[in-house]
Parts: sequence; C-alpha cells; structure tokens
Amino acid sequence: MKKIFVVLAFLTLGVTATFAQRLAYVDSEYILKHIPEYASAQKHLDDLSVQWQEEVDKQYGEIERLYKAYQNDQVLLNDDMRKRREDEIVNKEKAVKDFQKEKFGYEGELYEQRIRLVKPIQDRVAKAIQDVANAQGLDLILDKGSEVTFLFANPKLDKSNDIITKLGFKPSAELAQ
Repeated sequence: MKKIFVVLAFLTLGVTATFAQRLAYVDSEYILKHIPEYASAQKHLDDLSVQWQEEVDKQYGEIERLYKAYQNDQVLLNDDMRKRREDEIVNKEKAVKDFQKEKFGYEGELYEQRIRLVKPIQDRVAKAIQDVANAQGLDLILDKGSEVTFLFANPKLDKSNDIITKLGFKPSAELAQ
C-alpha cells in the first residue's frame, strides 16, 4: 500500500511539474519578414533561380529544335548521320540535366547560396529566441510557422515581437494585440 501511495505521489508531482512548464510560441515567418537582410537574401536567391531556370528553358528549347529538325530530316539521313544526330540530342539532354542538378540539386549552387546567405540570419534568430526564453523563464518555445499545428494559440503566449525587438528591429502592429 505504501508503494502505491509513493508511486501515485510521484506521478502527481510529475504531472503537476509538466503543467507548470512555461511555454510560448513564435512565428518565424513573421520574424524573418522584419529582417531586411533576409528579404535581400531571398531576392538574391530568387533572382539566381530565375536566371538559371531561364538558361535551362533556353537549352531545352534548343534540344526541342534539334529534335524537330531530326524528325523532319530522318528519312533523308543515312544510319551514320542519324546516329550522330541522335547522340547530339541525347548528349545535350544529359548536359541540361547535369546543369539542373549542379544548380538546383541537393547541395547544388542554389542550396549552397541559401546556406551562405540565410543560415547566419537563422542563427541570429535562434540565439534571440534562446535569449528571450532565458530572460523570461520560458521552458519551451514552439514555432507557429513550422509543421506544428495549433488548434488554438493564446496571443499572450506569442513572443515574436520580443524576438524582433531583441534583434534590433521594430515589430509591426500586425501582431501586437
């Protein structure tokens, strides 16, 4: 009987401690919108992406032109000429796919640029979140902008404006309630 009482007391204290945790949330997308360097980095990445995609589209247009010319001339070509034209088209397609992988693939140039430009900003935000959590005695901060689904979020728990202020920027009235 004494063991049961001790286990129940321990469980009750554990549940009480769990509910006593202080938590808050932030909206990382909202915070990042208030950082001018982030907007600049995002624009640079978007410009690079558009530039490289235009190059890919141009190369695929050239491949399409070569393929149509090949189809039109196919009956007039001997086996050797036909094979050379097919090889040319296949090699150009491979080159475009390699270019796409080099620019857009996992750990490609766009990924590397994103790491170089955005990661330092994200690190500053993470440090500011940690500083606010420590200063306000918070045990847990969730990100409203990520995969976490909030069925209800009390606006009093939102610390996004505190993070923006900690980073040295002025929060907008959008979130202040």
